[in-house]
Amino acid sequence: MPIIKSAMKRVRQQAKRRSRNLQVKRAIHQDVRAFTDAVGAKDTAAVPETLRAAISEIDRAVKKGTIHRNTAARRKASLQKQANAIASDTSKTPVAKKPAAKSAPKASTKKPATKKPAAKKSSK
Repeated sequence: MPIIKSAMKRVRQQAKRRSRNLQVKRAIHQDVRAFTDAVGAKDTAAVPETLRAAISEIDRAVKKGTIHRNTAARRKASLQKQANAIASDTSKTPVAKKPAAKSAPKASTKKPATKKPAAKKSSK
């Protein structure tokens, strides 16, 4: 334990900050866990709601200074990627496709290449 008054105060302040930061991090962990559980269960109704809650909690942590903004961006991107994977899996239902009709080859519409003017010689 420190003996100097300012050092003792610094220890008290750090304890308060640590407690607050842990509360915020626990809230993030709970919301992310709820989201991953919804993704694991492939519950398409709960995924958007839990994703929104998790992103909101992450943004709140950045605002409070608990986590860095790049860390938050990385985590949010990861969550969004998982949500998109679930959404794309559910949208991939087997649908009978029509056979593609053969189209006639298009006529070439390229313009002839134009010649560039010759570079002028500089006189010195």
